[in-house]
Amino acid sequence: MKRIVMVAALLCALGRTAGAQAPEIKFIADTLVVQAEGSYEADPDLATLTFDISSQDKDLKKAYDTATASMQRIVALAEKTGLKKEDVSTGALTLAPSYERDRKNKAKSYSVQGQITLKLHDFSMIGPLLDGAVQEGIVDFRSLTYSLLDEEAAKEHAVSEAMRRAVGRAKAALAEDGQKLGPVRYANLDVKQLVGVAQIQMEQFSTLSELQLGEVGGRESDRKAPPAVSIPRVLPQKITVSASVQCAFEIK
Repeated sequence: MKRIVMVAALLCALGRTAGAQAPEIKFIADTLVVQAEGSYEADPDLATLTFDISSQDKDLKKAYDTATASMQRIVALAEKTGLKKEDVSTGALTLAPSYERDRKNKAKSYSVQGQITLKLHDFSMIGPLLDGAVQEGIVDFRSLTYSLLDEEAAKEHAVSEAMRRAVGRAKAALAEDGQKLGPVRYANLDVKQLVGVAQIQMEQFSTLSELQLGEVGGRESDRKAPPAVSIPRVLPQKITVSASVQCAFEIK
């Protein structure tokens, strides 16, 4: 019992200095403390497109109908491209009235906002969806993000690699003295953030839209049929998940 208390106290002291540079292997009484890192790299298999829906008008019904029509156009475009219904997520439309500053407290206008998210497993659909959004006048594009469909599995792979290295280093440290590695008494695990997630933000798309509209001259009716443009493509990088582990092994 005294030995367990002593080891616990030593591990607590070690934890307080975890932020400082520490050796990968330490001997504390009859306990071996080892630090190791592992990583897992994979190609992204999920792309997420997000669109913002917004409409404002003096008439409540007109504002709501306009926002609903915009959302339906994006859904129709997704279905036309071949997206499954379960990969299309539409949020609820929210209403926010704007009041005049007078005694009547009458609403001056109504603002309706919402959001729609499209999940794509086939990255070849991204181009047609973005191109179609521009040609249909859907300019409320928010972002495009590449990620992993099963992030938890990737984290488990990284943790497994870190533990494998920790055990390997511990066995190597005891091999020269003929000692054997016992069970794990303590383990501290840290899974780091995903690295390599590519994303296009709304600002990049807005710049493209403004450039496109600026190139269209003539009458107002001419601006309703903008010329075809090429949406910049972002090639997804490999996504890396890393994990670090600090283990305390019993020395037999």
